[in-house]
Amino acid sequence: MADPKGFLNHGREVATSRPVGERVQDWNEVYVPGSLLPIISEQASRCMDCGIPFCHNGCPLGNLIPEWNDYAYREDWEAASERLHATNNFPEFTGRLCPAPCESACVLGINQPAVTIKNVEVSIIDKAWDNGDVAPQAPERLSGKTVAVIGSGPAGLAAAQQLTRAGHTVAVYERADRVGGLLRYGIPEFKMEKRHINRRIEQMRAEGTKFRTGVEIGRDITARDLRKRYDAVVVAAGATVSRDLPAPGRELNGIHFAMEYLPLANKVQEGDYVQPPITAEGKHVVVIGGGDTGADCVGTAHRQGAASVTQLEIMPKPGEERAEGQPWPTFPMLYKVTSAHEEGGERIYSVSTTHFEGDEDGNVQFLHLIEVEFVDGKLTQKPGTERKIPAQLVTLAMGFTGTDQENGLVTQFGLDLDERGNIARDADYRTNVPGVYVAGDAGRGQSLIVWAIAEGRSAARGVDHFLTGVSELPAPIRPTDRSLTV
Repeated sequence: MADPKGFLNHGREVATSRPVGERVQDWNEVYVPGSLLPIISEQASRCMDCGIPFCHNGCPLGNLIPEWNDYAYREDWEAASERLHATNNFPEFTGRLCPAPCESACVLGINQPAVTIKNVEVSIIDKAWDNGDVAPQAPERLSGKTVAVIGSGPAGLAAAQQLTRAGHTVAVYERADRVGGLLRYGIPEFKMEKRHINRRIEQMRAEGTKFRTGVEIGRDITARDLRKRYDAVVVAAGATVSRDLPAPGRELNGIHFAMEYLPLANKVQEGDYVQPPITAEGKHVVVIGGGDTGADCVGTAHRQGAASVTQLEIMPKPGEERAEGQPWPTFPMLYKVTSAHEEGGERIYSVSTTHFEGDEDGNVQFLHLIEVEFVDGKLTQKPGTERKIPAQLVTLAMGFTGTDQENGLVTQFGLDLDERGNIARDADYRTNVPGVYVAGDAGRGQSLIVWAIAEGRSAARGVDHFLTGVSELPAPIRPTDRSLTV
C-alpha cells in the first residue's frame, strides 16, 4: 500500500487548468501540461489501507487501483503502467474522459474528499508514453482464425487489440474516414487531443491489427459477405441514433443534433475545413441537454466565438451533496461544473422546450420554454412560466436511442433486439447468430467509456473461446450484471 498516513497528511489536489481567457482561444487540452507530476505521488499516497477496495466495484474495468496508486507513490512508473494496462487497454482515454465512478466508491470518500484516482491514472500513462514503456505486444504465433470488428470506438478497439494479441488476424471496419468512432469525432479536442488516439492506433497496427476506414457494413459490404470472409464478427457499432425533439419549428434551419455539430469542429482540427459548416460564431447558442455531450457543445461554442451560450435541462438542478437515496458507494447525481461551464454561459434547469420560432427565411431565432416540475412522480408544466430566449443555433444533446438500423447491418445479420431496442446478447456477448458477438453501446445502450472498454475486452474472450475452445484472456464482465451500472 501507499503511505499509511497519506490521507491524514495530505488534502485532495487536482490538475491545474489553464486560465479561461487563454484556453478558449485554442483547442488544446484545458489542463496545464505537466501540472500533475509535482503532486501526483503525494496524491497517490492518500490511497488508504481500506481492507476492501470498493473502487474496484465502482470501476467496470475492475482496475487494480490500490496497486498502481502504491507504485505511483513510490514513483515506480514502469510497474504502475504494467498494473494499469493489466485491466485497461486505453488508460489515457479513460483518464481524460471517464466520470470516475471509482472515486465515488472510494472508501476515503465516506467522510473526506476521495483519492484523485483519475488524475493518478492519466499521470501514470502519460509518464509511460514519455518513458517508452508502452510498446507493441505482437502475438508469438498466429491462430489462423480471422475476426472482423465493426466500429472503431473504445469497445471495438479494445476487442480488436485483445483478439490480435491472442493470435487472431483482426480487421476493424469504420464507416468514418478516420479511426476512433466517437472518440475521434464526438469528443472535442480540448477534452482529449487526438494524438492520444493516433499513437494507440500505431501501436495496434504494429501488433498486427488492420484498419479499414470509409467502409460501412450493410451498405459497402453486406453482412453475408463479411461472414464469408471471417470466422467471427464483433459488432461494436455504438448507439449512434440521436434522440430527437419533435417540437413545432424543429424543421427550422440552425437546429442540429450534437453529433452533427461536434464532428465538424473536430474536422477543423484535423485539417479538413478552415471553418466548420456549422458554427456558433456571433450567434446566440442554446444547448438542449444537461449531460456531458451538452457540455461538449458548450465548450465548442465558446471557442467558436458565440455571442451567448445557454444550456437547458429538463430535470431539477442536482444537489452538491449525496441525496439520501444515493448513499456511498453508489454513483451519485451531483451538480457538476465542467471545464466548459467554467468558461461561461447560463444553465437553466427544470425547463421544457415548447416550440421554436424562426424568421422569414426559415432560420431559427427564438426558443420558447416553460418551467416544469414533478407532481406525484409525473413531469408537469407550470402555467404562467412561459418565456422565450434568443436562439440562432440550437444543438440537441439529449442522448441516444440505439444502434443505427437504416444501413441494414442489423437486418442483414438477422440480429435479435432486446426490449430496449439494443442488439440482444447472452452472458458471453453472443448474439442469436452463431459467430457474431456484440460489445459496447450497440448491446448495452448509451453508457460510459469504461463500460465500452470493459465490454470490448469481455467480448474478445467470448470470441477467443469460440474460435479455439479455450481462452486465456481476462474473465468477462457479465452484461446482465447491473450492479456496476451508473
